[in-house]
Amino acid sequence: MQDTHDLLVRSSTDFPPLRRHATTILQVNLGYLCNLSCVHCHVNAGPTRTELMDRDTVELVLAVIRQRGIQVLDLTGGAPEMNPHFRYLVSEARKLGVEVIDRCNLTILLEEGYEDMAAFLAEQQVHIVASLPCYLEDNVNKQRGKGVYQGSMEAIRRLNQLGYGDSLPLDLVYNPTGPSLPPPQAALEADYKRELAERFGLRFNSLLTITNMPISRFGAVLLAHEQFNDYMQLLRANFNQQTLPAVMCRSTISVDYRGYLYDCDFNQMLHMPQGNHASHPHLSSLLEADLEGEAVYVADHCFGCTAGAGSSCGGALG
Repeated sequence: MQDTHDLLVRSSTDFPPLRRHATTILQVNLGYLCNLSCVHCHVNAGPTRTELMDRDTVELVLAVIRQRGIQVLDLTGGAPEMNPHFRYLVSEARKLGVEVIDRCNLTILLEEGYEDMAAFLAEQQVHIVASLPCYLEDNVNKQRGKGVYQGSMEAIRRLNQLGYGDSLPLDLVYNPTGPSLPPPQAALEADYKRELAERFGLRFNSLLTITNMPISRFGAVLLAHEQFNDYMQLLRANFNQQTLPAVMCRSTISVDYRGYLYDCDFNQMLHMPQGNHASHPHLSSLLEADLEGEAVYVADHCFGCTAGAGSSCGGALG
């Protein structure tokens, strides 16, 4: 698989410099193991990956939450639920009064050994953010694999029965199927809600639109189809200065499965250490001091978060 790292992470970039605010969100990648291998996946997750966060690092995550007064614990992967310490981390974080987000691929809730996961998430009042790249079956299966669409519908149905989409928060995530920007978030959300309600009687709270990043698996697809340069030009041409105050790297810190820090999840996949420090900062450093005021390590892929209406793990920025 071709890598876009050297095309993106250059000695200089014309992306505007950014500095961090106080850290309020800890986004933790619990590992790259996943039951799916999606085309748009920027972490190259899949069933054969073995990288998983260990118990000692999970305990360190909890210690940092206490020390820094973290408000949100955002769990990602892979399929974060496949980490053997997932339930422990979630329950301990909830005891601390922290909002926990589970970035769920939905189909994991149907896998053998995870049949009671949806009930656990509901019991812990976990905020589920679930990937559903389209409300049409062909588009979903094209991105995520045969049968994933029907599995996703069944998973949402089970979540609805537990109160998700009503009293418990269930947000869906849209990614474009190719090298294009997402359409306006509000209009697309209305389409999703209408189609899922009419076709299956399903409910969710909000739709988050996220621009595909030209890295990892999606970046390799762009290179293979000779679309990388055109896509980067699209991102640059649609740069929106007004999105800069809200980009996630201002208040979120990304943690990999080993406990190392990055300014965002995308930088993690490009092996760009937080703040571009020579010695890679570790989660343990947050026990001593926050990162407020430090420079964000930016590169050309950052145009992906600031194109059009903007894009972050929380959807469009404005």
